[in-house]
Amino acid sequence: MSTYAPPLQRLITELSKLPGVGGRTAQRLAFHLLRASEEDATALAEAIREVKEKIGFCEICFNLAEGPRCRICEDERRDPDLICVVEEPVDVISIERTHEFRGRYHVLGGALSPIDGIDPEDLRIEPLYARVRAGSVREIVIATNPTTTGEATALHIAAGLRAIAPELTVTRLASGLPVGADLEYADELTLGRAFAGRRAL
Repeated sequence: MSTYAPPLQRLITELSKLPGVGGRTAQRLAFHLLRASEEDATALAEAIREVKEKIGFCEICFNLAEGPRCRICEDERRDPDLICVVEEPVDVISIERTHEFRGRYHVLGGALSPIDGIDPEDLRIEPLYARVRAGSVREIVIATNPTTTGEATALHIAAGLRAIAPELTVTRLASGLPVGADLEYADELTLGRAFAGRRAL
């Protein structure tokens, strides 16, 4: 039986459902909110409610959007013929921070993982193929994570794209040694990738 009053226990339970938040952290956060001013606690509750009400997915690329289209798809300066494929909306933010990519995006909503029951039809792969069929896309940059599931997803998408648009350029983000790393500390897979992705100076 819980030693806390039911409303407090409910708050702790809900907070502990957040990723990376265990029981102890949830308890600390709950007590912090209890000590917070009425205005601060209400502002947090309002922000959560507002984001659930107003934020959805872009009808074109499935990035997060307030309205039918995201800011990137609405930006006329972005190249619509260059599409970067990512797993999640958070990956869009990471790539945008580099200021290197001037095209548009396609968010899959995850990566293939048959062991977890995530098959191609569970991801937004078909809408990507539809974008390629419908327009003048010249290059697809596959920027899925360099994990087993990310690699499997990249290979699956590349094969599908080759089948529907053989002339399309399909590229994969380079992977290998991070800047500032020492060779002696690199694992074989990372070093192998760095060799495979080497380029002329």
